[in-house]
Amino acid sequence: MPVTVEPHAYSYGRAADAYERGRPGYPAAAVAHLVRKLGITPASTVLDLAAGTGKFTRELAATGARILAVEPVAGMRAKLVERVPDATALEGTAEAIPLPDGAVDAVTVAQAFHWFRGTEALAEIRRVLRPAGGLALIWNVRDESVDWVKRLSDLMDPHSGGAPRYHTGLWRAAFAVPNGFTALQVKRFPFTHEGTIEQVLDRVGSTSFVAGLPESERRSLLGEASRMLREHPHTTGRERISFPYTTEVYTCRRA
Repeated sequence: MPVTVEPHAYSYGRAADAYERGRPGYPAAAVAHLVRKLGITPASTVLDLAAGTGKFTRELAATGARILAVEPVAGMRAKLVERVPDATALEGTAEAIPLPDGAVDAVTVAQAFHWFRGTEALAEIRRVLRPAGGLALIWNVRDESVDWVKRLSDLMDPHSGGAPRYHTGLWRAAFAVPNGFTALQVKRFPFTHEGTIEQVLDRVGSTSFVAGLPESERRSLLGEASRMLREHPHTTGRERISFPYTTEVYTCRRA
């Protein structure tokens, strides 16, 4: 059966290299919290859903658990196989997970649940989880209280179109009704990603709706972002830039 991918997500295949270069990892404290809440041990089988290039998958692999990584976009999946060879990479989606019932002890979703059809995805996640298995959602959220970060968002946002986004909060609707899971719990962690201006531009370019722009429009946007970063008083002349985030970890269990 062919895998159905949300149209905006196809652009990730064209931005896999930029995604890998520009996207941050995750703070150790947030990863440790998630692993503890889900009870992940070397004896666990864990599904990383919508794994992308494996940015979070590699954190899971470090636990020694058996890792299954499902990713629908071929370009992202190829990078995942390259970067996290210890994980088993599978083609699939959150609404059609290519695993049998009760196959995993835990499911993680990094930077992606807002892309899912929430009610369908939760039913499918519940199906592949063992009784009382845990689900964790994790996002690195840009700290827009910092002026240059807010200016970067202001440059990007007019191009977002209908792309699913964490900030809309629409993803929460699936958790606001009975869904076979316990109530979500959340814990937040401050996080700073150290990188170059080029990496920040890769972060911008790896956003789905930016990657999907016509080439002239994409280059124009990246040019504006580059000028702002090189002229802003907090970033001008710096070889390394501290990009501030808040990492949000949501956890629940199969009821």
